[in-house]
Amino acid sequence: MPTLVEKPPEGDDWIHEVKFDGYRSQIIIDDADVRIFTRRGLDWSAKYRDLVDAAKELNVQNAIVDGEIIVTNEAGLSDFAALRKAITRRQHDLYFVAFDLLHLNGHDLRDMALEDRRDILVSMISTGGRIQFSQALQGEAKAIFHLVDEAGLEGMVSKRKDSKYRSGPSTNWLKAKCYSIDEYELLGVEREAGKPAFALMAERGTGRYVGSAFITLNREMRERLLERVQEHAGAAPKGMKRPATQWVKPGLIGRVKPLRGEEDLRHASLQDFRDED
Repeated sequence: MPTLVEKPPEGDDWIHEVKFDGYRSQIIIDDADVRIFTRRGLDWSAKYRDLVDAAKELNVQNAIVDGEIIVTNEAGLSDFAALRKAITRRQHDLYFVAFDLLHLNGHDLRDMALEDRRDILVSMISTGGRIQFSQALQGEAKAIFHLVDEAGLEGMVSKRKDSKYRSGPSTNWLKAKCYSIDEYELLGVEREAGKPAFALMAERGTGRYVGSAFITLNREMRERLLERVQEHAGAAPKGMKRPATQWVKPGLIGRVKPLRGEEDLRHASLQDFRDED
């Protein structure tokens, strides 16, 4: 599991790949038997029938392939919301993007260098199929990250070229994620002495709590926000108990900058706010 960092590492010791917005999965091939497991070890082979069939076409006796199951949108970007629908309704839209090879034809490859494992992996995969290879991005890390951000991608993963494969969190794999700007309903403001202030946010339309955002507004905007919160004072949403929070009635919208590709807010900051139209 890659470690989250603010910026991708520089230098020639790393390869860089797109961070796909999907389900991390492993394909396990054992002769005619193919299974696909989730990151938490659940067997989801029945949910990925088309990908199971595609894996049976690989010219191997047995293998363990690490990758990400995705669906792409009209812009060609991986789309997590569409993925969840495709699993139950549109199997033919699923792709498996392979980025590592742990085992092949009776040989444990985990102690090999990453570059060597990937060289073997790419030779196994034909172009144009449901199973694709995660190509390394060429260029300087800073320039790659800028292009990834501009393209609207979730981020990038950087891996040490000579690293061995080890389960669990690792600093040999690093992920740098991009930010997006989205609007959410403001539920309230949480303030405790000696601690940063947070805006508690909900998904617009559903009212589902999605997390908190640091209030990083300038002094004038912060004072205006607190004034509006007082004017809109309301009761706590059902099931939410946070004593240090001043809750507000529906009607205030916050403009939030969170990490892209997360289901709920993460590393988010409040950029602005307004009354709902």
